[in-house]
Amino acid sequence: MNKYAIIIGAGPAGLTAAYEFLTKTDIVPIVLEKTDKIGGISRTEVYKGNRIDIGGHRFFSKSDTVMDWWRNILPVQGFPSKDEITNTKKNNISKFKKGGPDPEKEDLVMLIRSRLSRIFFLRKFFDYPIAINWETLSSLGFKKILKIGWTYLQIRFFPIKNIQNLEQFFISRFGKELYETFFKDYTEKVWGVPCSQIDANWGSQRIKKLSISRTIIHFVKSLFTSNQSIDQKKLDTSLIEQFMYPKLGPGQMWETVAKLVKEKGGQVIINAEVIGIQLTDGLINSVSYKDISSNKDTTVEGSYFFSSMPVKHLIRSMSSTIVPNNVKRVSEGLVYRDFITVGLLLKDLKIGDRENLIKDNWIYIQEKEVKVGRLQIFNNWSPYLVAQPDNVWIGLEYFSNVGDELWRMEDAKFIEFAIDELVSIDIIQRDAVLDSTIIKMPKAYPAYFGTYNEFDKIRDFTDKIENLFLIGRNGMHKYNNQDHSMMTAITAVNNIKNNIKSKANIWDINLEKEYHEEK
Repeated sequence: MNKYAIIIGAGPAGLTAAYEFLTKTDIVPIVLEKTDKIGGISRTEVYKGNRIDIGGHRFFSKSDTVMDWWRNILPVQGFPSKDEITNTKKNNISKFKKGGPDPEKEDLVMLIRSRLSRIFFLRKFFDYPIAINWETLSSLGFKKILKIGWTYLQIRFFPIKNIQNLEQFFISRFGKELYETFFKDYTEKVWGVPCSQIDANWGSQRIKKLSISRTIIHFVKSLFTSNQSIDQKKLDTSLIEQFMYPKLGPGQMWETVAKLVKEKGGQVIINAEVIGIQLTDGLINSVSYKDISSNKDTTVEGSYFFSSMPVKHLIRSMSSTIVPNNVKRVSEGLVYRDFITVGLLLKDLKIGDRENLIKDNWIYIQEKEVKVGRLQIFNNWSPYLVAQPDNVWIGLEYFSNVGDELWRMEDAKFIEFAIDELVSIDIIQRDAVLDSTIIKMPKAYPAYFGTYNEFDKIRDFTDKIENLFLIGRNGMHKYNNQDHSMMTAITAVNNIKNNIKSKANIWDINLEKEYHEEK
């Protein structure tokens, strides 16, 4: 008799778990996805043949497991370097072949892309992460450089002893002047609250080892060497120079995985909104969901249950008599940041024409007078994201809260507002706009404020439910990257396979400087 694993959410974590069950165990996965789309925030939206990557997804990881996993699903197109050929032979990646398939004839491939991210500030470009080079020094000016150096030396000689919030974290790494110049305004634009109200854990997860000293060392090394291997093990993630990327955007990876899951005997059910989770004797025995298209309720039973849905909704789905009051209170106090993308199809950019399009994957907009936070240039992620190669296809990213002024604005007005902002900071000309669209993504980012500092109460409760596993970004309320979300799923399935009862190794992912498997 088959055992079933009920998996809530068809994003990277949920689909990775489903694929792992089918390739490593005899357990059959059933994936329940609330929307009619595959991939979660890692999906690809399509507008008139133009593809939108929501949030931007570099396919890069320090984990060999994840890198090999991706390349097994979508082989890499192109001529590998000597280092990549050596790594291919070492890891026996049979699908990674010199030359690879012709992308004109074969869509199921990943491209090797160069990484360039910059900050747009004072109508000038600065490298991101901040590079200590001649261009940066000359753009900032002598007086600003002196203040940056002085406040950095101050924090080195008089360090903050007990770092409690994100502001203290940034200052401890970069000094007060550099923090106020390049980190404070943008971070508060993203989260909508002062850095002093955000838990320092966000910085330790997203920035990890990046610091002024490491940036200087990287700059000096780059003068004498170049890193051609896609694995780039010796580089901090923020300093990588190239990455893999599915030809048709990140959603292509997860649409392919969903197809493989169904071909191997699993189920992926869309429009399935979870409305109830039933427990008996401390174990979950079934999940009820409503088919949004037919309004019909269905209950599915299973032996194991994986959740990548927002924690707040998970707790609400359980019977109120089972969940302790303090757990309910903490879950209801969890905060999320929502996301709006405006896609603009252009003749060209004012800061780069068709023939000389700037090379950035995305640009961080530091200018205080506009609300747009980041700008993606989809041509530079993959030329196949753009229906007509002569056009420039960009995405303006806004950070919002459901119900606030930005979220409530009518779509047409929002698009005009976004165009006005880019015109005002001299990035585009109004008459260059050919077409536009807008996409709203609720609960894109779990926030590190609200009741986050009491999250251990929720973890203590859910960890005691032996057959429940929280995975992924929203499932664990952790600002995980795509590869971290995948590793939580892989680790959880391995725990079941190897009869490991503790879930500590799942929660530890993205806390340590390197992955546990590679220590």
